Amino acid sequence: MTRSLIDYADDVWRGAADDNIAQSGSSGTGVLDVTDGVGFHAGFGNVVTFRAGGELVLFDSGNPLGAQALHEAVRAWSPDPVSTVVFSHGHIDHVFGVGPFDAEDSPRPTVIAQELIGDRFDRYILTNGYNAVINQRQFQAPGMTWPTEYRRPDVTYRDGMTVTRGGLTMELFHVQGETDDATVAWLPEQRILCPGDMFIWVTPNCGNPQKVQRYPREWAIAMRRMAALDAEIMLPSHGAPIFGADRIKQALTETAEWLESLVEQTLAGMNAGARLDELVHEVTPPAHLADRPYLRARYDEPEFIVRNLWRRYAGWYDGNPAHLKPAPDRQLAAAVAELAGGAAALADVARRYADAGELRLAGHFAELAVQADEDDATAHAARADVFEARAKVEDSLMARGIFTWAAAESRKRTGGSGPQAGPSSRLLAPKPE
Repeated sequence: MTRSLIDYADDVWRGAADDNIAQSGSSGTGVLDVTDGVGFHAGFGNVVTFRAGGELVLFDSGNPLGAQALHEAVRAWSPDPVSTVVFSHGHIDHVFGVGPFDAEDSPRPTVIAQELIGDRFDRYILTNGYNAVINQRQFQAPGMTWPTEYRRPDVTYRDGMTVTRGGLTMELFHVQGETDDATVAWLPEQRILCPGDMFIWVTPNCGNPQKVQRYPREWAIAMRRMAALDAEIMLPSHGAPIFGADRIKQALTETAEWLESLVEQTLAGMNAGARLDELVHEVTPPAHLADRPYLRARYDEPEFIVRNLWRRYAGWYDGNPAHLKPAPDRQLAAAVAELAGGAAALADVARRYADAGELRLAGHFAELAVQADEDDATAHAARADVFEARAKVEDSLMARGIFTWAAAESRKRTGGSGPQAGPSSRLLAPKPE
């Protein structure tokens, strides 16, 4: 093992360094040796490399912007041909690094993935424009485009598959969590676990408000299944490795407990006849896990997961009959503005609530103001200020991204600048659907 990588991983475990899906750390450059014949390439979408008797096996392949750097790093680590690449799932920060290896003067690598990945790629093509828009908004990357061509797997499996290459044995099994097409790899001889995005060093990404169905309950089940393997090394596809069976088991079982609590509370409320609005504001994660560095709401957050659970088990009707067949937003806003004395009056109310620290209420009135009169500069100025204030106090990247984008939309209407690329866009930014 690389001593410096172990030290770095220890820093991340203790919370002395940040390295997660929302904030890349600095475990090193190139492919770092983890143990004999096993390497770790850090990036926005980590890649794990394995020597296998004169050939190489990769678990994941990184993002489009990092494909060339990955190729150079792997070639510096080993000249052996890449015979096999396993995709942990179909998000684009995991499936776009195979091209340079395909182009080498040797047989193309065999790409292996769970069988649902093809449906994901098909959906990306159908919703290309939507995915571009939502990822521009989430990551403050206005110039970002969405791919239309994907490296399809050569081999797919349904429930499980054992891959044997040059004396290396890798057991693959299907789980659901962030996606429906997720693959976990277990190497029993080395006791190495590759969880893909099932462990991302922050709260699980299973409530994303702009993206498709996630699987909180199934994610918890998968975490307990992985914990039972008793791995000695865990190499996630985002964030630092974890070394030591006790730490790995703790991280996996506590993440399962965190998810199970949200699932149980939400289902209990639903079964008791609660409305979605009640559950969003009442369900909370276990307080005794709040200090864990791998359970901070830096990317997704609990109330989004509650909403996703409702969507999964209850459909889209939230229990409020006014929302079943609502009036258009602009019509409702115009009626409220008429009662209040105009869009400018609503903007004043928004500012008063913001000054009082009631940012959620302020957001409602700021949005009503611009819906009532989309050309009112006063309303847009208030909306920009309110959502900038909201963004500043949010911990999750998703909430910050949406609020920052809203503020920039209105700032542009008042003569200021529009949406700007933030730090995430330098990493390609998609934790995409």
